[in-house]
Amino acid sequence: MTATEPTGAPTGIAVVGGGSLARSICYSLAVANDPPPGAVTVLARSARTAAEIACIANARAVTSASPSRFTAGALDASDHEAVADELARLRPGVVINCASLQSPWESTRAPTAWTELLAAGGFGIGLPLHAVLARQVARGIRDSGIPALFVNACYPDAVNPLLHAEGLPVFCGVGNSATLAASLHAAVRPRAGERLRVLAHHAHLHAPARPSDEARVWLGDRPVAGVGELLAGHRACSREELNAVTGHTAAVLAARLAAGAEVHADLPGPLGLPGGYPVRVHDGRITLDLPGGLTTEDAVAWQMRMAEHDGVVVTPTGDVHFGEQAGRLLSAHLADTPQVHEAQDMELLAQQLLCLRDKLRAEPAA
Repeated sequence: MTATEPTGAPTGIAVVGGGSLARSICYSLAVANDPPPGAVTVLARSARTAAEIACIANARAVTSASPSRFTAGALDASDHEAVADELARLRPGVVINCASLQSPWESTRAPTAWTELLAAGGFGIGLPLHAVLARQVARGIRDSGIPALFVNACYPDAVNPLLHAEGLPVFCGVGNSATLAASLHAAVRPRAGERLRVLAHHAHLHAPARPSDEARVWLGDRPVAGVGELLAGHRACSREELNAVTGHTAAVLAARLAAGAEVHADLPGPLGLPGGYPVRVHDGRITLDLPGGLTTEDAVAWQMRMAEHDGVVVTPTGDVHFGEQAGRLLSAHLADTPQVHEAQDMELLAQQLLCLRDKLRAEPAA
């Protein structure tokens, strides 16, 4: 474990990962001027990838007359001690994790028996693969001694509750409900001073089978009807195109967090809760901003019901319950798979899934 004595307040942003979401976030940060994000460091496993992202972001920043500057570094996010050392050196105010062991684009770019398994079991069957690196980054933040705000972009609806259950630092997530909220704002166009609040889960990226399970939206404290129709255009877009919206919403949030600005937003995994909620950030603290008449207990219970559509439910204590179909598929491929997993089991389960992935990737999709 590595830690250093404080040498001033943390500033700037560190983006961990070199995939399409990390790129989208950095390219939006490059043109952010209200407020500008300041110094941004791109940390990826490949030094070349990190340097490429920083190079393009710097060109965009200069073209946009932004004072922000981007630097790059190589970092293995699976090594929490290396993460701690690098963060202790950089002292960022915000750390955004985009590093995961499972690409969300594999099913469209390279369909195999593996991607068919993920589709059949539900997105949640891949939870361990999204959780492992986020956990290592969170451990690195803890061990660095830096009071950075940890923003997790990798399946935060289910990963953030796991981190919270282990006592690891996690501020909120990005994507999912935040991306849905952006499209809902574009459709509703609230007037100045009107608060649009969104309660949604990762599962709502797709239309639910039952209209009664649709995302819940309020304008002020008044429920908004026809949410499915309002989201129809969003859901018709390809997921890769929507990545531009996810990255931009994440960049706007990160810039405001780094500046210490007050934020009203709709975010997944705040305070380590399952699913996405309307929130308020003030003085570096995040609180739920629910509409009148909706309690935290009711909102969390609703989110856990929605999580069943993803095939996995994470309890407040960190217990992981895979759905009936996901559990059956796991048991068919992995011997002696328990019904309930603890947060600490995710690393071992991820290794088992990686071995299974190698095997099933060699088999063509049906």
